Amino acid sequence: MKQYFRLLCLATAASLAILAFSAPAFAKQTANGFRSHHICTTASTGFAQCSAIQVDSTSQGLTPKASSPSGLNPADLQAAYNLPSATAGSGQTIAIVDAYNDPNAESDLAVYRSQFGLPACTTANGCFRKVDQNGGTNYPRGNSGWAEEIALDLDMVSAICPNCHILLVEASSNSFTNLGTAVNTAVSLGANAVSNSYGGSESSGESSSASYYNHPGHIITASSGDGGYGVEVPAAYNTVVAVGGTSLSRSSTTRGWTETAWSGAGSGCSAYITKPSWQSDSGCARRTVADVSAVANPNTGVSVYDTYGQGSGWMVFGGTSVASPIIASVYGLAGNASSVNAASSLYSHTGSLYDVTSGSNGSCGGSYLCTATTGYDGPTGLGTPNGTGAF
Repeated sequence: MKQYFRLLCLATAASLAILAFSAPAFAKQTANGFRSHHICTTASTGFAQCSAIQVDSTSQGLTPKASSPSGLNPADLQAAYNLPSATAGSGQTIAIVDAYNDPNAESDLAVYRSQFGLPACTTANGCFRKVDQNGGTNYPRGNSGWAEEIALDLDMVSAICPNCHILLVEASSNSFTNLGTAVNTAVSLGANAVSNSYGGSESSGESSSASYYNHPGHIITASSGDGGYGVEVPAAYNTVVAVGGTSLSRSSTTRGWTETAWSGAGSGCSAYITKPSWQSDSGCARRTVADVSAVANPNTGVSVYDTYGQGSGWMVFGGTSVASPIIASVYGLAGNASSVNAASSLYSHTGSLYDVTSGSNGSCGGSYLCTATTGYDGPTGLGTPNGTGAF
């Protein structure tokens, strides 16, 4: 009996450990009834969690899973960021790197683009290409959470740079070794910019993966994370454009939109990565996150179409997963990836960014590392795109 009880305790402990790494990170409900949840499982050291947040319901009791879109659409995003999306981006390729397979990626992308009057982007016309992490067609197994991440990323590239080609590279798993291999493949296949909407906690061994994200002549963007104040990799690498997050709302201003720092955006001072030469903020001796930002608050989220994930049809998403492909696609519109050094051009062209000066993502003694302020700050970096002049 004692042996049976001991085995039962061990089995229970093992089950709890498994749940700790397989359950969704959290479901969140605010006072006004707004509900959302992370779509990817939490990840242990050496692995990444995708940064997408799905909206479950609004304060009016509506469920965003529907037959028609209800979030921000391409015209909204293009107007908010003053982008030449209709005329720029030809000849550019934006790569999306994610883990696992989305079997419906191309067909769902077709629905999104058709809904908003965007030109078709298919394998047949040469606009869309999907490969495994080694550049072949031995796709990994499907995963419903990462498939929704893939759908979100593809839709955001389409929204910002409809004339860009899209390369989807699917890593065999969410390990940094496999995701990093997929980044290398994206670059070798000619991507001008590579978006990475995922991250993992910093650790003493993180420098071993840094080379995957170091590709001069190619822009590598990465989400800053969705857990509020704190730093993740790959956003912390000094060869990466770290992308923070904002809340984006319509307003009566001349711009027609207003932005504040999103409370969930990651930011802060890296514990291990050295500061790039173009950063000069005095409150962090090492790499500071983020560099730039875009909409990420799920409460001001974007429309996404997906049929393989946890729902089917039109959904609303937020998270810095939205912001990273947006910024990668703005680099596609600018067409300057081959001549800029990581995030350096942003720091010398701040006049072409909307400065975000209010909002916070946590507690850091009120410093700029977690509090939006005039000029540079952690949650929003130097601000959000105002055209392509900073890119």
